Amino acid sequence: MKRPYVFITRKLPEEIIAPMKAIAEVAMWPHDDVSVPRDVLMTEAKKADALFTMVSDIVDQTVLEAGKSLKVVANMGVGFDNIDVAAATKCGIAVCNTPDVLTDTTADLTFALLLATARRMVEAAQFVKEGKWKSWSPFLLAGVDVHHKTIGIVGMGNIGTAVAKRAIGFEMNVLYHNRSRNIEAEKQLGATYCSFEKLLETADFVVCLTPLTKETRHMFNKEAFRKMKRSAIFINAARGAIVDEQALYEALVSGEIAGAGLDVFEQEPIDASHPLLKLPNVVALPHIGSATKETRTKMMEVCCRNIIAILTGNQPETLVNKEWSLRP
Repeated sequence: MKRPYVFITRKLPEEIIAPMKAIAEVAMWPHDDVSVPRDVLMTEAKKADALFTMVSDIVDQTVLEAGKSLKVVANMGVGFDNIDVAAATKCGIAVCNTPDVLTDTTADLTFALLLATARRMVEAAQFVKEGKWKSWSPFLLAGVDVHHKTIGIVGMGNIGTAVAKRAIGFEMNVLYHNRSRNIEAEKQLGATYCSFEKLLETADFVVCLTPLTKETRHMFNKEAFRKMKRSAIFINAARGAIVDEQALYEALVSGEIAGAGLDVFEQEPIDASHPLLKLPNVVALPHIGSATKETRTKMMEVCCRNIIAILTGNQPETLVNKEWSLRP
């Protein structure tokens, strides 16, 4: 009997993929730091029973329809906006992601980004390395306090709730906006639900953690930034396209807001010439929200288990398209 074929779009450790190799033929793109070319992805999709993808891989209707034998796309990330889920469901293809295992790690990074931006840590470190530290002065690289301030979290899912827990440790007042009320967070953390507009007007730190959808694309636009305090700091650890980057740039340059910490961008990798990267009040990171050795390993393992489950006729652990069902 012919073994199923799995294609992985990045080079992964052999010990991680060993369980898949026990039940399938497995091929990998030979690079861990270079995206698989579109033509290679198309070629592999045509013969694959399973695709193990990264959040930077575009798995659209064309790719999915080319995969005549394709049964599952296992995406290494909690987000899945890089995949046409509706097309996958129509084609009878399961889409899986890796939620939960990255919640605390991403929350750590998000709050660290908030702290780094508020206290100008990256700017200060560079100041020392460039030999500019010649004396002490009262307001040398002075940032702003985080403790006892108001944090506004847009997107109160698992990661948003985990960020709120960290904010409580700094005795912050927690506001949130979400599609639906998070009663558990309100009871356990004392978080307060409010409208998007009220959150923008009130929060000292506005943290974006909402998924990217048609409704949230460019949710943070010129009007949104105008409603924020001039002292406010904006943090985005969700998806770049939720923000109108030109509007953010203009808000930062004009002083409509005080600073921004960004782990995600509309185009990734972001070009070094991008105007946002020229601003001293921007802390920019290369989409490393879940990037710890422990968590990335767990994410790989979840993807492998989901693929194995589908290929052996079992239900996957983390199915995105709930309308999908096992085919006989």
